[in-house]
Amino acid sequence: MNGFGTTAVRAPGAAGGEPGPATPVEVAVIGAGQAGLSAAYFLRRAGLRAGSGFVVLDHSPGPGGAWQYRWPSLTYAKAHGVHALPGMPLEGADPDLPSAQVVADYFRRYEETFDLWVRRPVDVTAVREDGGGRLRIESGQGAWSARALLNATGTWDRPFVPYYPGQETFQGRQLHTAGYRGAAEFAGRHVLVVGGGTSAVQLLMELGAPGGAARTTWVTRRPPVFRDMSFTEDWGRSVVALVEDRVRQGLPPQSVVSVTGLAATEAVLDAQARGILHREPMFARVTPHGVAWADGRTLEVDVILWATGFRAALDHLAPLRLREPGGGVRIEGTRVVKDPRIHLVGYGPSASTIGANRAGRTAVREIRALLDGRGSGALATGDAGQLAAMAAN
Repeated sequence: MNGFGTTAVRAPGAAGGEPGPATPVEVAVIGAGQAGLSAAYFLRRAGLRAGSGFVVLDHSPGPGGAWQYRWPSLTYAKAHGVHALPGMPLEGADPDLPSAQVVADYFRRYEETFDLWVRRPVDVTAVREDGGGRLRIESGQGAWSARALLNATGTWDRPFVPYYPGQETFQGRQLHTAGYRGAAEFAGRHVLVVGGGTSAVQLLMELGAPGGAARTTWVTRRPPVFRDMSFTEDWGRSVVALVEDRVRQGLPPQSVVSVTGLAATEAVLDAQARGILHREPMFARVTPHGVAWADGRTLEVDVILWATGFRAALDHLAPLRLREPGGGVRIEGTRVVKDPRIHLVGYGPSASTIGANRAGRTAVREIRALLDGRGSGALATGDAGQLAAMAAN
């Protein structure tokens, strides 16, 4: 018996240094951020038992998803796009507390309330075929054999820094926003912020405040588009349609900002009026002491802060060969077209926190149909009945 109360099964040829025993489950969830916890909630509500029915594997040391790594000065009031998980409101949070603390505490209570039994830290290294239509999830902390997989690994583990000629010659400091901890460490410095997303705007405003950088310069590949973010149903549908169109073609998802534009909040409008958000076009190369444009202009800076986003953390799925020639994974809704056992939640159209909640419910419904089509297998009688009831709702 293993720690979940089920008997471990041994993969074929496990002797002699080959793959060892794998814990059997119906569904494996990789990642315990917004998307992963949402999916786990709907699995739990469907009646699957944590451990034998499903397992949630998370590489982080504690609850909070990517939020636990956000810079300390990003308070809950300043955080962009924090939404409650299904079944439990996010209420009464102190707006002056770091968002990392607020969200981590909320996720912890959520996991405990719904008995999601998240296993951590578990670093999944590979997912591969396991025979009999099952998937083998491998990690340094053990292996699991699942009939279906909900992948919710997000993007935080894959910060993206584009290459520009001369980048390696820069004698100042370069860092990605993933490594940013606060404006105070840049006091007296000239910071070049690269990137046109929400994080770039947030950091420019923070660095431009008293006690921050002596000077900031903002560069982007495309002119930023600021818009009133008043939500309408038609606008929301058009945004989702644009993102869905790319992933249906097997192309990498677009960034959210490239579709929605940047929110023209009061703080942003004030920063624009003070000249903090004046944008320069993208430079052509990096020099030992700064950057240079194609027209011959140069600029000396002390720090290059790459606010250039992240890429989907999907390397562990490489053995399954899911990527299309265009570089992305082709999905319909959340289901991988090449392998309907696998759903990507928090990817493409479901990358937002509210989108992740909806995607979790949809993915679980489709997985229920898939499992029922193959027979109940290891599902307990009550598990299968609960899944059917949920799908009817």
